[in-house]
Amino acid sequence: MIYRATISDEDREVVALIDELRQSLRWRVTEPRRWYGSLRRLTIARAVQGSNSIEGYEASLDDVVAAIEGEEPLDASEETRMALEGYRDAMTYVLQLGNEPVVRVDESLVKSLHFMMLKYDLSKNPGRWRRGAIFVRRDPEGEVVYEGPDVEQVPALVQELLDELSQDDGPVLVRAAMAHLNLVMIHPFRDGNGRMARCLQTLVLAREKILSPELNSIEEYLGRNTQSYYDVLAEVGQGSWQPQNDAHPWAKYCLTAHFRQARTLLRRFQESEELWDRLTELARRGGAPDRSVGALFDAAMGFRLRNATYRAVIEASEGENISEQTASRDLKTLVNAGLLVAVGEKRGRFYIATGNVVAQQAAIKTRRPPREADDPYLIAVGRHQQRFAI
Repeated sequence: MIYRATISDEDREVVALIDELRQSLRWRVTEPRRWYGSLRRLTIARAVQGSNSIEGYEASLDDVVAAIEGEEPLDASEETRMALEGYRDAMTYVLQLGNEPVVRVDESLVKSLHFMMLKYDLSKNPGRWRRGAIFVRRDPEGEVVYEGPDVEQVPALVQELLDELSQDDGPVLVRAAMAHLNLVMIHPFRDGNGRMARCLQTLVLAREKILSPELNSIEEYLGRNTQSYYDVLAEVGQGSWQPQNDAHPWAKYCLTAHFRQARTLLRRFQESEELWDRLTELARRGGAPDRSVGALFDAAMGFRLRNATYRAVIEASEGENISEQTASRDLKTLVNAGLLVAVGEKRGRFYIATGNVVAQQAAIKTRRPPREADDPYLIAVGRHQQRFAI
């Protein structure tokens, strides 16, 4: 027996709200826009950053982008770099699987993704089930907050989880959430269970072809709301493997996360379009090529640019591969135009935005409308009452 959630009418109303937001995102994704490549790249980086920060691997967003692009992070430790790269490999594979006509999630795939994440430390037995009991402790006190099921139960429980995924029963957002919950509660691995559970949730979304999977992931939200994430897992788990417990609080939490993350992305899409237009005008005034706007976009968001990351941005935003020499000329032009500032020398050199570039993003932020109510369940209740009002 594994955890299962009963879906209420209110949950279905919230799923409908999320579907409406996804349709708005779908329109913006399918409409060709040059800035989408950069925004997609940053969205993936935020997901990788969020999932790893929950495990204590803290890195700035530009260090995460560097790790994703195969570059040396400027500030992150070696262990953090390897953790980021491992999660990058697993997430990249998940996103590639989303393009396949049929994706079968089985034990081999789960173990393979886990191996990708933790292959840098063989002492953590990457790609293998744990060999004994497992306890989750709260640092720094060391208090045990959760005990996983007996090791003998692990293979059968994981198989039951995977069998559930083969059934098209209920909203996919809930099925993905329950896959996450069950894997993290089974805790089948010695380490990396949380990362693997969050990756599995994204995989379930990816195989359903519901828009771009990176736009449906809630890993960024979980990374920004780690304590509430831990709290709801503790509420459902109550310290040990108890699949008879009510899992509805978890389903409700994940649906709320999807709603809020979709709203955040929709706002970013709207702001990105305006920022791109502003930066295009600045680049043209300074005599810089249009292809450089993607790099200015990153710089305006607070990222440090290097030659290699500049070339990666050009590929993401323009689909164009340029040489190291061409990138150097572009960056020099942007510096001469007063749009970037060079910091450091030779291989350690990077570039940051000038005040004029930063001001463009700041001006857009000041015009954000007041924050709307973001509890989808309150919105759903209001809609329900309006629909049946006499």
